Amino acid sequence: MWNRFPRLHLLWADGGYAGKLIDYVYYWYLLVVDIVKRNEYQQGFKILLRRWMVERTFGWLTNYRRLCRNYECWTEMSEAVVKFAVIHVMLRRLA
Repeated sequence: MWNRFPRLHLLWADGGYAGKLIDYVYYWYLLVVDIVKRNEYQQGFKILLRRWMVERTFGWLTNYRRLCRNYECWTEMSEAVVKFAVIHVMLRRLA
């Protein structure tokens, strides 16, 4: 896995993924997982930068009809549809 993506060193994850995931990913893939959590003393709404980037990307992907619902029978097809949607979003942003 780490040979496929040599420039990838850091992963951001939601607070729900804290725990054994950090050690597992570092042991098997030599990647550092950074857990993005809000301050426990904070009250009200505050935008967290990394979480906002992920939510914005999911928002872009839900514009594609086949990604709004799970229509696919095979996970390989779902993965391919996500890749095509991301490529389409990137090409539109470059143009």
